[in-house]
Amino acid sequence: MTVLVRPVVPAQDAALLHSWVSAPRAHFWGMTDHTREEVELVYAYIQEQPHLAAYLLVLDEHPVGLLQTYDPEVDEIGAWYDRAPGDVGVHLLLADDPRRAGRTAEVIAAGLDFVAHLPGCTRIVFEPDARNTASLSLMERVGCTRGPLVDLRTSIAEKPAQFFFLDRDRARATARAWSAEL
Repeated sequence: MTVLVRPVVPAQDAALLHSWVSAPRAHFWGMTDHTREEVELVYAYIQEQPHLAAYLLVLDEHPVGLLQTYDPEVDEIGAWYDRAPGDVGVHLLLADDPRRAGRTAEVIAAGLDFVAHLPGCTRIVFEPDARNTASLSLMERVGCTRGPLVDLRTSIAEKPAQFFFLDRDRARATARAWSAEL
């Protein structure tokens, strides 16, 4: 596999992240109006929080995705579903990059494998915007179990959120299967 997962370095990665999160196609990310400086501050804040993390998915030395994790026991999103010990919340943004063409499964497999191997992880939790049909379709292809549909209201997001769950073993199996197809 040629996908590496590395922590976001806010000062170094802010321009790249800004180009992704401010693009119209990323409107579900909720940062289309942010400046580069604001994006850097957001990721510096994430880096400082023990229950949050942000990573770049790097394909052949080119960043092509953003993977964020959160602890639902601490994060306010966790109040919107029935939390379980070992849950790891995930947000995923794939770049509109031609280098990713034909290799999306490889990128997603690397991200799933990474999260499934985090210490204590027993289940991965996703809560994409219910209007984001591409994300909903991806969750189904990955093999997630559909959870509740909620009218999510947090300090940073208001959206109809469709929860999906993927247990660690299924995530690892999907990552292996998708990697084997390459």
